[in-house]
Amino acid sequence: MRWNAQALSPTSDGLSGNSDGGTPGPAPVTDALLPLAGLVRSISTPEFSGVTFHEVTAKSVLNKVPSGSNMPFEWTVNPYRGCSHACVYCFARKTHTYLDFDSGRDFDSQVVVKINAAEVLRKELAKPSWQRHQVALGTNTDPYQRAEGRYALMPGIIRALADSGTPFSILTKGTLLARDIPLLKHAAAQVPVDLGISLAMTNSDLAELMEPGTPSPRARLKLIARLRDAGLGCGVMAMPILPWLTDSDEALDSLFSELAAAGATGVTAGALYLKPGTREWYLKWLAANHPELVGRYRRLYGQGAYAPKDYRVWLSGRIIYFKAKYGFKGTSGFSHRNAKPAASSRTDAEHQAAHTPDQQPLF
Repeated sequence: MRWNAQALSPTSDGLSGNSDGGTPGPAPVTDALLPLAGLVRSISTPEFSGVTFHEVTAKSVLNKVPSGSNMPFEWTVNPYRGCSHACVYCFARKTHTYLDFDSGRDFDSQVVVKINAAEVLRKELAKPSWQRHQVALGTNTDPYQRAEGRYALMPGIIRALADSGTPFSILTKGTLLARDIPLLKHAAAQVPVDLGISLAMTNSDLAELMEPGTPSPRARLKLIARLRDAGLGCGVMAMPILPWLTDSDEALDSLFSELAAAGATGVTAGALYLKPGTREWYLKWLAANHPELVGRYRRLYGQGAYAPKDYRVWLSGRIIYFKAKYGFKGTSGFSHRNAKPAASSRTDAEHQAAHTPDQQPLF
């Protein structure tokens, strides 16, 4: 693929917006790009139909999480903004509006790439002020989305972290992670490394509709097995569990049994979170694919981002039940070593639900 020939905006090497070889011309760059800091060029290629990559040079890539945040980590690195995985429920959609993109289609199709991420990170980690706190990757958008196969930013990032003595965690849906297994094994001999795969459903037809740009559930289960065979721990983030779509006992039993068979070292699961930006896009998808559920979702969530406590207690009980059934104990096995403590412990209702036969929620 002649990647350079697909540039949408002028660059220092004289590339223009004309493609060659008979391929369709690229879509125009939107006005939102005009203030995009550090923009080098914008790329569109038939290999990634419908997606535009905006290559930028970043001044900093090591991000401090605000002290008031409830995130279980303090530092993050996100080499990409926007994500071609196109998960309709993605909680990070709202962040794209900070770039004057929309949180719907633009989040899926306008991907910002920090092409100098590894070099900048290495310099930041070398500063005397850096205290080697754990760094989390995959907290906003996936570092192993398809573009990583082209840009290969993660090997340099992993080396920079390991060489500096900085522990790190990676959460991904991308099977491109398998490319870096030898590098991750080497890094794990130098610093603590936590790996997590995001997988919350085993129904491949539903996954294709809701996560159209991701590897299939089967492919991600194979990745878990490969990581375990390589001697690496691998927890699973089974989130979000979707009311009336993936919260039945049949769906949960399938999920937890498959994760156990693949060798996952633990599972964390929880209910769908509909914050602004995600809420509108998800409900639009729901209206097109499951219109019979739209009213039920509006009643369940109201105007809030969280499902009500009764539903969350019920779901937590079912998760506890299936974790116990398949031998999972404690948390996911995908940890953040500087994580903040949980806000609350399991309720009496959760204890009771964990030992109660299947009951569908009355919502």
